[in-house]
Amino acid sequence: MAAANGVAGPEAVAQKLLDFSQPLDVALLDSTVNAFYGAGSNQERMAAEAVLKAVQEHPEAWTRVDAILEHSKNQQTKFFGLQVLESVVRTRWGALPDAQREGIKTYCSNLIIKISTDEKAFRAERTFLSKLNLVLVDILKQDWPHKWPSFIPDIVGASRTNETLCENSMAILRLLSEEVFDFSKDSLTAAKTKELKSSFNEQFAAVHELCLMVLSASQRPDLIRATLATLHAFLSWVPLGYIFESNVIEVLLRLFPQPVFRNIALQCLAEIAALQVGPEYNSHFAPLYTFFVAQLAALMPPGTNIPEAYSRGTDEDQAFVQNLALFLTAFFRAHLSVLETSEELRAALIQGLDTLVAISYVDDDEVFKICLEYWNFFVPDVYSSVCTLQSTASPVQQFSFGGGAAAAPAGGGVARKVLYQKTLSQLRALMIARMAKPEEVIVVEDENGNVVRETMKDTDVLARYKTMHETLVYLSHLDHEDTEHQMLDKLRLQAQLNGRELGWAPLNRLCWAIGSISGSMVEEQENRFLVTVIRDLLNLCEVTRGKDNKAVIASNIMYVVGQYPRFLRNHWKFLKTVVNKLFEFMHETHPGVQDMACETFLKIVSKCKRKFVIMQVGESEPFISELLSGLTATIQDLETHQIHMFYEAVGLMVSADTDAKRRDEYLQRLMGPPNATWQQIIEQAKQNVEVLRQAEVIRNVQNILQTNVSVCSSLGHPFVTQFNLIFLDVLAVYKMYSELISAAIATGGPHASKTSAVKLMRSVKKVTLRLIETLVDKCEDPDLVAAQYVPAMMDPILGDYARNNPDARDAEVLSMFAMIINRLRGKMEAEVPRIFGAVFECTLQMITRNFEDYPEHRLQFFSLLRAITNHCSPTLFAMSPAQLKLVIDSIVWAFRHTERNIADTGLHLLHELLVMFTGSPSATPFYQAFYTQLVQEIFAVMTDTFHKPGFKLQTRILHHLFSVAQATVLGMMELREFPTFKQLLRDFLVQSNQFADQNNADLFTEEVAAQAEAERHKLAKVPGMLNPYEQNDMDGSD
Repeated sequence: MAAANGVAGPEAVAQKLLDFSQPLDVALLDSTVNAFYGAGSNQERMAAEAVLKAVQEHPEAWTRVDAILEHSKNQQTKFFGLQVLESVVRTRWGALPDAQREGIKTYCSNLIIKISTDEKAFRAERTFLSKLNLVLVDILKQDWPHKWPSFIPDIVGASRTNETLCENSMAILRLLSEEVFDFSKDSLTAAKTKELKSSFNEQFAAVHELCLMVLSASQRPDLIRATLATLHAFLSWVPLGYIFESNVIEVLLRLFPQPVFRNIALQCLAEIAALQVGPEYNSHFAPLYTFFVAQLAALMPPGTNIPEAYSRGTDEDQAFVQNLALFLTAFFRAHLSVLETSEELRAALIQGLDTLVAISYVDDDEVFKICLEYWNFFVPDVYSSVCTLQSTASPVQQFSFGGGAAAAPAGGGVARKVLYQKTLSQLRALMIARMAKPEEVIVVEDENGNVVRETMKDTDVLARYKTMHETLVYLSHLDHEDTEHQMLDKLRLQAQLNGRELGWAPLNRLCWAIGSISGSMVEEQENRFLVTVIRDLLNLCEVTRGKDNKAVIASNIMYVVGQYPRFLRNHWKFLKTVVNKLFEFMHETHPGVQDMACETFLKIVSKCKRKFVIMQVGESEPFISELLSGLTATIQDLETHQIHMFYEAVGLMVSADTDAKRRDEYLQRLMGPPNATWQQIIEQAKQNVEVLRQAEVIRNVQNILQTNVSVCSSLGHPFVTQFNLIFLDVLAVYKMYSELISAAIATGGPHASKTSAVKLMRSVKKVTLRLIETLVDKCEDPDLVAAQYVPAMMDPILGDYARNNPDARDAEVLSMFAMIINRLRGKMEAEVPRIFGAVFECTLQMITRNFEDYPEHRLQFFSLLRAITNHCSPTLFAMSPAQLKLVIDSIVWAFRHTERNIADTGLHLLHELLVMFTGSPSATPFYQAFYTQLVQEIFAVMTDTFHKPGFKLQTRILHHLFSVAQATVLGMMELREFPTFKQLLRDFLVQSNQFADQNNADLFTEEVAAQAEAERHKLAKVPGMLNPYEQNDMDGSD
């Protein structure tokens, strides 16, 4: 950089550029910018960046912008000048004297006029001009209307004098409209937004007149397109008279057939179509729609293969199909009832729906999403109007939660069902053909090399499946016969094709669709349907050649069967056949089949467990007894993680038996094989402790303990008898491995904790802690846990944690003790000081060094602190001021954390702590010591933009602190009502400079969550809408 500009170095460059007593050396600034963006060394680039940052942050830097923009020969330097200007407008505008603000406004306006009246400059400097327009809009957001009342008349008047100036004015008006009406929630206060909207409405007549003049008189395509884009931004908010009492609609329909304007005109028409207005405007929508459909037929004749045309089309053609979908869905969503009123309109409506169904087959995610969202609105609307009229029908159909009934054509819901019969049938075919993949479970390795199950969370695909599932359930309710007929026809077609033409993807989608409508048919029809489906799939499996192909069909059979637990519960023979078939699949080594078999077995048992422990007709013993007799043979080919799944399922079966003696006997038989291996290892270890060092033995120990965890988690309290058999040996093994790990880390240093041998031994410790935690969670006798288990664990586990090297400490110890305190509550008060002493300071030292190390310890540490706060509060009251300060500092450290779950835990913990102290005798000294610190810290995280997701809890805490202080101050602090207080804080944050220009959606998360919960509650009323495994229809009613 020094060589480039002949100056000694970065310090000298910075000194010269920051000397405001001398004129700006623009050439020097240009060379500094070139050094930053150029291909020089990294060191040069960093030096240039430091200089530019110093210039940009100087409070007088904006006074140099005019010189930069007029004299610089470098486009990037000009952009740098605009960044300086943008920064002063956004962050220091209110602090500038009026004369300086007027000077900046005049300079920006004159520069915009200068560039945009010169056609050559207007085309050449378009990017620069766009940035300048944004700066002007930022000024308008601050000064208009009160300090610049003539802005709208000024810009409209100037636009009439020059066409390129008019084109740029349209861009400015569009930006202003978007800032006020689309993005204001995130960047403006509620009061400022209201003022700007009011001003825009009052002065819109002149803008409207200008737009119509351009669209009627101009011959310049670029200007017409810019005007249409601006009109598009206005249409969603302008007073309705400007649309319906002028010729805007006619102008748009005239421009629509012209290819150069087609897409933007269609976007404008879609905005008008989406308007939710009163019935007095209905007369405008019917002619708009019929005229549009007639024009569309000329562009795209009925019968056009839209998916094929889309795949071959240009970008413009593809955008047209997407815009057409947006227009049709917007129009039907808002004005379907208008089109249902006469025969002629109904014919045009069906034509439009046919077009939308055809567009729904386009192979593009965005286009399909637009269509699917509408079908998910349309089908429930028809269903709702039918149900409203059939309130005396069968119970399955007695569901109504408002909708389109009032808007139905003559004859009401039944007439609508007839009108849309063909469309609804087409939609069933569409949902079946394009059904998304349901939630998937995959098998992965964890950090210790153990194979575990993990649920895939591809949110886009899952959201699509949820929407399609809901829509298909409504479609099924509207015509069960057609749904069944289409699915079975497609299944028979698959049998004929046998995967030859399109592979197995269509069969997979068909089976996902069949599984998705579980519970939507009446029981008798569902039984008949499912038997046919399974029979056809089994036949297909028989005639199919090749292991890969058979595996695909087998996995589909397992998926479908698993989705219909009601049928299985009511048909024992079929259930037994299915389970025995799953046992056969457990010996099939083809990739994925054994996993699917074990998954399905667990799913089925969770809903049918009672069936396996009662004596069924024609059987000599309950199924579980038969299963336990052949246990070893059934699981011999399974991998360890699959065996754990199998044991979890059998644990569920055992839990379903109400006879305690039989339960214990089944448990003894189930745990026989792992207990025998465990006993053998313990005996060998007593002879020679070195046995426990062998990798094979460590793996065996870990698998046996994980098997115990699986059974304990599903069986619950009755597992205590098995736990008592192994508890003391388990603690001894835990202590042994702990000593081995400590020795390895002591000799090998921190890196020893990463070796495979230490990782393997730690996995034994972790699963031991998980076993104890699971037992405590499931145990229904807290006195037993408090008297028998907790004292025995104090030294081997708690003492071991305190004594250990930080790298050898397991976060699971913290989570286990949190669970114990949450379950035993006050019974743990006597032990809490000891727990505190063992884990508090040593863990705090580990986690407060930085924000990265020991992530699991952080989270579990604060969970433990939360448990103590909520259930053993006297312990906190008894603390010394120094100890309490340590607790408060650790909580502050938590909610300052950039990891969201840790910050949220810290905020929850602080709120609970404040509520607890407020009602106690210790309240006054507590608040005297910490009140100011906590208010400052909460404001710090609230205003730093990194912690926006915690807004609701931060607000709740501030509200609590202000209420405690009983502050008689103005504004937000005098408010007691939480919602009003929260709105004022939002406005305060939006006004603060740090939050300007940010995405502030996180400030509204509470409202979004409440809306989602209301939606779920509504869906739960429709049979088949909830996944059968989300419902609590326990099969104890057998």
